[in-house]
Amino acid sequence: MLRQEEIANIINIQWTEFLKEDVGFEREMLRKIPIAQSFATIITGIRRSGKSTLLLQVLRQKYETAVYLHFDDIRLAAFKTGDFVRLHNEIAKRGVKVLFFDEIQLIHGWELFVNQLLREHYTVFITGSNASMLSGEMGTHLTGRHLSVELFPFSYTEFIHFLNKENNTSAVEAYLYSGGIPEYVKTGISSILSTLIDDILWRDIAVRHAVRDIASLRQLTVFLLTNISNTVTASKLAGMFGIKSPSTFLEYFSYLKDAYLFDFVPLFSHSLKVQARNPKKVYTIDLGLYTQNAVSTSENTGKRLENLVFLHLRHQYKDVFYFQAKGECDFVVLEKNEITKAIQVCLNITDENFEREMNGLKEAMQAFKLSYGQIVTLNQSDKFEENGITIELVPANVFLVQHAG
Repeated sequence: MLRQEEIANIINIQWTEFLKEDVGFEREMLRKIPIAQSFATIITGIRRSGKSTLLLQVLRQKYETAVYLHFDDIRLAAFKTGDFVRLHNEIAKRGVKVLFFDEIQLIHGWELFVNQLLREHYTVFITGSNASMLSGEMGTHLTGRHLSVELFPFSYTEFIHFLNKENNTSAVEAYLYSGGIPEYVKTGISSILSTLIDDILWRDIAVRHAVRDIASLRQLTVFLLTNISNTVTASKLAGMFGIKSPSTFLEYFSYLKDAYLFDFVPLFSHSLKVQARNPKKVYTIDLGLYTQNAVSTSENTGKRLENLVFLHLRHQYKDVFYFQAKGECDFVVLEKNEITKAIQVCLNITDENFEREMNGLKEAMQAFKLSYGQIVTLNQSDKFEENGITIELVPANVFLVQHAG
């Protein structure tokens, strides 16, 4: 429990510190943030993706002042649900109608507090490091009263603009290894990415979900990082890392996904049961995490490229799947209950893999009656037209600027 005077002092100190922060490189997401009075704008994303900096950019662009409070602060360790009353009194005392709350989900009962503020016509911005913020009690209390967006690490286009790189194959190769965690892109200090993994596993998963076996969870994390672009199933992993139950693996998959470490892409099927029982392809949210934490003796540039194409699609579309018939197509995109895109990824098309890659893509195009498909390569260009369909080989640096921003 905290006194109102203590809360006021912490707000003042944090506000001063907040305003001293560099407004930084303008994020592409800044143009897309939905804002409405009496609605909560919720920004989620992996730790260190730049959510607080984005809030500062919103403040500088839209408002003259606000109340800012970051709850992941040792000075607020004693903050309890009952302290929201004192926080509310302090906010009312200041007469400010715009509120920025970082990591407020750390405090039990925060949904009721935010709902009260919305009823009083405050404009509220919330950031959090867990995708499940929109579930459970929050879904009950804030139904129809929240606007949500996800902030990812630097996209490829943000990466090249931040570093003033030309858009070419060399820039793609650099991004394939560095990824887009802003602090790492700025400094190149590799320990930033290894400590980030530990922070997420401990603070966003172990504490939140009462996971005791951190060592096994970390082994699983390294295993998944090492196997990006491959399929994984809980049943086949059972017994590894000292984890016997497939249901425990499924729980861990869910925790890792909610913490934005990984995405698990399902096989496309009109049946949700078929999607659920088939293997899912695993991708990391940032390729720098793969570089610094995976255990591999190979560069795996092809797997990196496939992961990168997934991230580009994930930034734009909610529903991304892989397709399988006789062959396989790496990605199909679902929009408004209709598959609209089929995309294959191949680092380098050769005589040996040409037919396989083409046939997998053609099968997907035929299944969904698509007339256009793409094969994303590192640096090859070509176009093939036959029987009313067009398949284009697209260099990655061209593909990654399509629909960017």
